[in-house]
Amino acid sequence: MITVVGTGTGAPLPPDAEAELAAATLVVGARRHLAAARLPDTVERIVLGPLPPALDAIEQHLKKPAHHADQQRVVVLASGDPGFFGIVRALAERFGAHTLDVRPGVSSVATAFARLGLTWDDAVVVSAHGRDPRTAVNVCLAHPKVAVLTGPGAGPAELGAALQSQSQSQSQSSERVLVVASALGSGSDERVERVTPAEAAAREWGTAVSVVLCLDESRILSPVRTIAGPPPGPPQWALDEGEFTYRDSMISKFEVRALALARLGPRLGDHVWDIGAGSGSVAVECARLGAAVTAVEKSGDGVERVRANAAAHGVHVTAVQGVAPAVLSELPDPDAVFIGGGGRELPAIVTACARRARRSVVVAMAALDRVPAVREALLAAGFGCDGVLLQSSRLAPLPGDVTRLAATNPVFLLWGVRPQARTEGVTQ
Repeated sequence: MITVVGTGTGAPLPPDAEAELAAATLVVGARRHLAAARLPDTVERIVLGPLPPALDAIEQHLKKPAHHADQQRVVVLASGDPGFFGIVRALAERFGAHTLDVRPGVSSVATAFARLGLTWDDAVVVSAHGRDPRTAVNVCLAHPKVAVLTGPGAGPAELGAALQSQSQSQSQSSERVLVVASALGSGSDERVERVTPAEAAAREWGTAVSVVLCLDESRILSPVRTIAGPPPGPPQWALDEGEFTYRDSMISKFEVRALALARLGPRLGDHVWDIGAGSGSVAVECARLGAAVTAVEKSGDGVERVRANAAAHGVHVTAVQGVAPAVLSELPDPDAVFIGGGGRELPAIVTACARRARRSVVVAMAALDRVPAVREALLAAGFGCDGVLLQSSRLAPLPGDVTRLAATNPVFLLWGVRPQARTEGVTQ
């Protein structure tokens, strides 16, 4: 049996955990955990560093013949709740969940939100420890209440720098507040500091950071929840054009958006570009599905229209005024791109987007003449390419309680998918 004890955030170990330590033949934990625990002089100890060697050592210890009738008894000391982005997963995979006796402590996430007097059943929790921080940044951009578990190279400074860059690129005041919680539960050493992304980026934070909360303080209080975690996905998508404010007919029709969304696959942790956004209908729909979204529009009134539509649907879209492809160099790499405008520059825009997109590029065009050049640009970038001509007729009323079919303008939709992206999943 392996007993896994969560040390909580500075709280003393409960009596039952002390008893387990007294009877242990091997104790595994970080140096600070081993130093703080009362251990028998004879017990074998392993300072937890890289995980694979520690797991190997536990396995070898369990195979040793016991000195008494009892089996070898292993205790693993871990921070907070070891079943929450913790060592329980690795132990269960190696030794089986049935071999574990887990005694959880209070997680750093729960403690940090408690210090602020906030509920966290509606928070999104993302780990950047030993992972690409890009996913954490995208989640912070898309959601108003996020807890980030940090690590080397993915701490408050790196998170702040990425968020500051996004704030500068959109030229509007929607900056998040970062709450950096350090040494939680340690008494006088504990710090809970509110900083802007720029302030976070300019500081050295050291190794005491427990968790970073990223908050849009205008949206941190939600109604009573039934399901914890991020808000459930929207009940419908490919919304009617009447759900958006737009100029003339400059909006992607819902039939086009339905297929475009299916090929873009926007999801939590993704970053999507909407180029030539117009009304921002595609951008807003991607944001409603959980992605961080950057919408590029060349006119100032178009940018304001995108922002207004995003606000009307309760989502955040980073709206950037500029002309593609030149403005794209200022943006972080996307997972997927939708291109709904571009004019004569369309092939160059597709090429620029295909060089940067991790997964897919979807292009909507009304002109047949542009299809070959767009297809060639996608293929030249190494994408697999497919497409359709979308033609639809909608039911329309006539006088006398009669219905006719009203044809919409045909649209070519081409999409390119990077080959290695076909089997990739979301990194956990």
